[in-house]
Amino acid sequence: MSDVRHVLVLPDRDAAEEVAEALAERFGVDEEPRLVRDALAGEDDEEDAQWLVVLRDEASRLDADELNEFVAGWDGWREEP
Repeated sequence: MSDVRHVLVLPDRDAAEEVAEALAERFGVDEEPRLVRDALAGEDDEEDAQWLVVLRDEASRLDADELNEFVAGWDGWREEP
């Protein structure tokens, strides 16, 4: 069993929450993704934070390009490992 993870980067918390909810509908993910606040270097203001949606994909069934296209609808992207 592999430990594949996808990290989706979003501009704000609202977008990250919407993406996390939509992942189940679009891709049929069973496990709830983790939301992580990623403050930019030297920034304390939450407005300057990006939000990460961390998604486990142990079966390696999710296509990286499809995820990137999907998250682009929220002005986000999939971080390459």
